[in-house]
Amino acid sequence: MIPGQIQQALSAFFQQQQHADFQILSSRPLGGGSINEVHLLITTLGSFCLKYNNNASFPKMFETEARGLELLSGAGAIRVPKVIFQDDLSDYSFILLEFINSANQTNTFFKDFAHSLARLHRSKSELYGLDYNNYMGSLSQNNCYHTDWVDFFVEERLDKQVKLALHKGLLDQSGERLFEKLYLRLSELLPEEPACLVHGDLWSGNFIVSENGKACLIDPAVYYGNREVDLAMSTLFGGFSPEFYNSYDEEYPLIPGWKERLDLYNLYPLLIHLNLFGSSYLGSILSILRRF
Repeated sequence: MIPGQIQQALSAFFQQQQHADFQILSSRPLGGGSINEVHLLITTLGSFCLKYNNNASFPKMFETEARGLELLSGAGAIRVPKVIFQDDLSDYSFILLEFINSANQTNTFFKDFAHSLARLHRSKSELYGLDYNNYMGSLSQNNCYHTDWVDFFVEERLDKQVKLALHKGLLDQSGERLFEKLYLRLSELLPEEPACLVHGDLWSGNFIVSENGKACLIDPAVYYGNREVDLAMSTLFGGFSPEFYNSYDEEYPLIPGWKERLDLYNLYPLLIHLNLFGSSYLGSILSILRRF
């Protein structure tokens, strides 16, 4: 059952915006609801995706999701769900999105996906970061602007999660020293490229195959960073088709050695998982650190 407070807000929105009566005819849970409640709404005005949570649990989560989706959409490179309405109520926060009907992948799905992502990455910024903070999963993601990529990656990505893991007792001082040793080498390991718009959480659970058989991105953790972070994240938890990486490199050639750098970038999502889900991720983190 969708909370009455949200139903009332949706009804008032559609009455004001479209002068139309909005009623929910049926709803059912959708996958991906580990952080939020996610539902398909069948209504008198069509089908929508509704995501909501307790207003106090994750402040501005849906506000920043809406801004992130709109930023990705504005690049005109790849489809994202249209944001219909977002609001923060006394008890709940929610976002109402276009519902994307899923279909089978086309034969050129990963090739087309790669080309679209490469075009997204051609959206540039003079600075690394973003003018607001957002979320990576259920953890706050700091996006303070930096002029240097390595500084941004260390200060706004790795070190904040390292300190959180230390506070939680998930990482000890020997692990911290391995990170500090790595920080000193990152300028020689990570080449500089102009900051580009990245999805930020690009794994296989964060795209939908839309009704035309092509990729639609969801659940962004956007900022302007190094494009290799998206490619790196895509290799976790199963990875994408080899055709994806070959097609990306054809569309927007990568700096040689990019495959060897992916594990470095994946330290960030692995630290996120360590802090969210516990010590089962520590071995992978230490294995990467010891190689560098």
